[in-house]
Amino acid sequence: MVVWIEVALLENFLLDGVLLYLAMKCARLKVSRWRLPLAAAIGAAEAVVFPLLSVPTWAAYFLKALGGALLCVTAVGSKKIKPYLVTTAAFFFLTFALGGAMTAVYSFFDIGYAEGNGYLVEKAPVGLIVGSALVFAIAVSQGARALYRYRKVKSNLFSCTLRAGEREVNWQGYADSGNLLSFRGSPVCVVSPAAVFALFGRVVKETGRMRVGTVNGGKERPVFQCDSLTIHTEKQNVEREKVYLTVGDVGKDCQLILSAQLMEAS
Repeated sequence: MVVWIEVALLENFLLDGVLLYLAMKCARLKVSRWRLPLAAAIGAAEAVVFPLLSVPTWAAYFLKALGGALLCVTAVGSKKIKPYLVTTAAFFFLTFALGGAMTAVYSFFDIGYAEGNGYLVEKAPVGLIVGSALVFAIAVSQGARALYRYRKVKSNLFSCTLRAGEREVNWQGYADSGNLLSFRGSPVCVVSPAAVFALFGRVVKETGRMRVGTVNGGKERPVFQCDSLTIHTEKQNVEREKVYLTVGDVGKDCQLILSAQLMEAS
């Protein structure tokens, strides 16, 4: 079997660089412009030197794991231990995931496999390897972003109880730091039109009207007032009386967008 060292170095440099970049992004770390290429270069050198070593199987796995950890230590460069551990765990997970994806791609294109030695590099086009790694990187990046967005939404959701007369509703409230609406000097929360009728009934009395800025410009919207709003947090329940509400788009995850002023007071 003939292996072109230049091709092997380039392929492994790109693959290790992509995996390290994704691992650091999953750990929410800042990527260094010189540490990442250095770690990828070390990984490429390891990939070329390792096949030349004659070691037992158990030692081979140990050396590969040690080499992967070395790449993460080189790429991170933090004073704390947690970033190293998170990045290393993410790097190994992504490495196994990419390996599985490449296995499926090679199997689909009927690329030869040498038992115990991995796939034959010269039979796998460089474009196929790089293209598969690029698709994998995009998929992981989009998945990580969606996961962090989901966690951010969930961490800012609070159980809320609103009362108006004899009516009482229990809604999910989203703590939005961008909601700085105020009416007569008091904070204003946002609810959907359907939620207004659920809380106040068919006969709804407006307290007033206010102008709310939107992407398409300002718009006049009605303002209502509920008797009380209770925000249930892990530490305590915060209750406010005579809370103003206005109508707007609240999304699918909640029925109430809480005012930033209310959350700061809580």
